[in-house]
Amino acid sequence: MWRPPERIRHDARPGRWPGAAKAAASRLFSPLSVGPVPLLHRTWVPAMVPWRATDDGFVTRDVLDWYQRFARGRPAAIVVEATGIRDMPSGPLLRIGHDRFLPGLRELVEVVRAASDGETRLFIQIIDFLAIRRRPQPAKFFERFLEITDSHRRAFVSATAGPTPASDAPIRAWLAGLKRTELLGVLESRELEALDFGARERVTDLHLPHIRTLPEQLPGLFADAARRARMCGFDGVELHYAHAYTMASFLSPHNTRNDGYGGTLAQRGRLPLEVYQQVRAEVGADFAVGCRLLAEECIDGGGTADDAKYFAIELARAGIDFLSLSRGGKFEDARQPKLGEAAYPYTGRSGYECMPSYFSDRRGPFGRNLGPAASVRAAVRTAGYDTPIVVAGGVHNFEQAEAMLAAGQADIVGFARQALADPDWFLKVRTGHGAEVRLCIYTNYCEALDQRHRQVTCELWDRVALHAPDVRRSADGKRRLVAPGWAPGRLRHE
Repeated sequence: MWRPPERIRHDARPGRWPGAAKAAASRLFSPLSVGPVPLLHRTWVPAMVPWRATDDGFVTRDVLDWYQRFARGRPAAIVVEATGIRDMPSGPLLRIGHDRFLPGLRELVEVVRAASDGETRLFIQIIDFLAIRRRPQPAKFFERFLEITDSHRRAFVSATAGPTPASDAPIRAWLAGLKRTELLGVLESRELEALDFGARERVTDLHLPHIRTLPEQLPGLFADAARRARMCGFDGVELHYAHAYTMASFLSPHNTRNDGYGGTLAQRGRLPLEVYQQVRAEVGADFAVGCRLLAEECIDGGGTADDAKYFAIELARAGIDFLSLSRGGKFEDARQPKLGEAAYPYTGRSGYECMPSYFSDRRGPFGRNLGPAASVRAAVRTAGYDTPIVVAGGVHNFEQAEAMLAAGQADIVGFARQALADPDWFLKVRTGHGAEVRLCIYTNYCEALDQRHRQVTCELWDRVALHAPDVRRSADGKRRLVAPGWAPGRLRHE
């Protein structure tokens, strides 16, 4: 992953933990409604992909254990990981694009309800993504993957002073033998990208019929997914409009489609609004529909907080029930992958902005999203809407969270890496046991596992009591898959 040049170490600090009475009187543990869904307090576990589904997208026992463990900590809300809306292979990610996935998702809902005694509300993040291929071996790229065009044929004829060959085989062999400097004069930029990074589809690839017709396809796909989520008993859905995926790409200034769905702010926001409207029409007003949105894209020529303000206001005007703000995490500045691996959208500067580590610049890794998020929330309020705003990013202690709410930077506080480090954070702090919190140290050990598509765990607990008889371990047997349980000590009432 990209690292800032300053390399200043910032350690997470516990701050002053409240006693049970102070916690009960706090903003953080005060109630709030998200559209039709009441929350007992303002704590939120954002979507995190743990890589525990089957290769066909089904819920497994390990998926159930993962969410059950979070639910035992009694957060007000959990958002289930990014779940694909299409009925197509997507690796070990959950899917909701067909009714055959519903039994497992229903069981997931039941497990969370039981583990939290009904206190934790459950949302599911639904997502669409376009194709991305692994970085190829150069020989295979020229032999099999590169589509030979008239431009390549002309370059071959010019270089060899011979006739155009009857087949493309001599052209492929010629290209494979060129030096890098020579390739720069022959291959188009997207062809070079496919060679150096792996081919990646974009929403601007209007020459591809399935990309051109996305505005016709996606509203119905998202609506069907939301309907299935409602059938399973979820409290709502979170439309994934953030990071490197399809809907975020429509919102980005990099979206230059010329069919009315790209270019201006209004046109870039058109499909996301149409998706929301069809989802709402499908599920009704008594089912929560929110979205995950970027406060900033953090890439050259990317979306800014001003863009986010516009989209947030338009979504609020349309009636969306909540907005969850993140930042960065784009493909445009991703690091070159190794041969045989796919680009990962959290390896460039924008990825660092999304998940900064404890080595950072002078700003530090804690609360980097607060300024832009607060400006988006202020714009929504100025426009006359009280849509709840969820903000996450390096939040790990009670004083941070309380200060965010007091300053009007957020309405709900998201805890992702901290919740992974200690799923009992919420219950511990709420009951006066904050001193027992296992504080995240922000080394991004978890993110490194995610990057390699390995089962995500936390270094603070994944070797604890590893060989106890009831502990389920990772595929290699070296890590436990969920955090150890917690038995509360003596309660502090001050």
